[in-house]
Amino acid sequence: MAGRAIWTYFEGKWREGATMILGAADHGTWLGSLVFDGARAWDGMAPDLDLHCARVIESARRMGLHPRQTPEEVTALAREGIAKFPKGAHLYIRPMIWARDGGAFMVAPDPDSATFALCIEERPMAAPAGITMGETRFRRPTPDCMPTDAKAACLYPNNARMLAEVAARGFQNAIVKDALGNVAETATSNIFLARDGVAMTPIPTGCFLDGITRQRVIGLLRADGVEVVERTLTMRDFLEADEVFTTGNAMKVMHVTKLEDRDFQHGPVARRARALYWDYAAGAA
Repeated sequence: MAGRAIWTYFEGKWREGATMILGAADHGTWLGSLVFDGARAWDGMAPDLDLHCARVIESARRMGLHPRQTPEEVTALAREGIAKFPKGAHLYIRPMIWARDGGAFMVAPDPDSATFALCIEERPMAAPAGITMGETRFRRPTPDCMPTDAKAACLYPNNARMLAEVAARGFQNAIVKDALGNVAETATSNIFLARDGVAMTPIPTGCFLDGITRQRVIGLLRADGVEVVERTLTMRDFLEADEVFTTGNAMKVMHVTKLEDRDFQHGPVARRARALYWDYAAGAA
C-alpha cells in the first residue's frame, strides 16, 4: 500500500488511506462472511460500474446477509470516490460487505449485522504485454460445498494456492479445472480460446462466476460478427487453440503468450476483443 493513494468510505464518511474496517471479533474476520466486488476506472472511463456495484449487493444476499445499501447508492458513492482522485487516474474500486456478528452457534452470520465499506485505490492498468499460464492441480469447488454464486472472500485462498503453485514453475497465472476435469477459468479471470476465427469459452456450470467483463466481451464480439460458443472445453482444446485470452476486471482483456509448453501469438480475435472493449468503455464513460 505504500505510495498508493487510497480513499475508504466507512461508517458514513470518507477517510483518506487504507482505513482499518474489521475488528478482531467481526464475523467477517474469523468466519469468512465477507463479499466484495471489483470495478475499474481509468482515463476517465468506468465501464459497467453499476453492474459491479449491483453484484456486491447480490453476493451479500447469497451469503445470507441483509445489506442496507442499494446498488444505486453504492454506484453513487463509487462515483463520489472516483472524483477524489486526479482526472484519468487508474483506480481499483472495491465495495465490501460482511457480517459483524454471528448467529446460530456463532458460525452462521447474523444477517442484520451486515456492514459496508468501499475502498478505492490507485492501481495502474496492466500493459497489453500478455501473460503466461500453467496448469494447476487445485480445482474449482462445486456449488454444493462453497458459495460459488457469490464473489466471496472465502473462495480466494484456494485461488492463491493455485497461483503459488504455477509461480513456482515460472508462470504468471493458472488455468483451472472443475471437479470433472474440464477447464473452468483461470485463478483470477474467465478464459477464452479461438480456433479458425471462432471464440470459445467454458459454459458456466455454477462452479465459477459468469463474469461481467466476460458477458460484455461475448456480447461485443457477437455484435461485431464473431461467432462465440459457450461449451465444455478441455485442457487439450486450449493447447490446440490458435490463441488464448482472458477477461476480468483487473486486466479486462489480456492475451496469453504461453500455456505450459505451448507458445501463442497475440491473435486477431483477442486483439478485436480488446479493441471492442476499449471502444465500449470510452462510449460508456
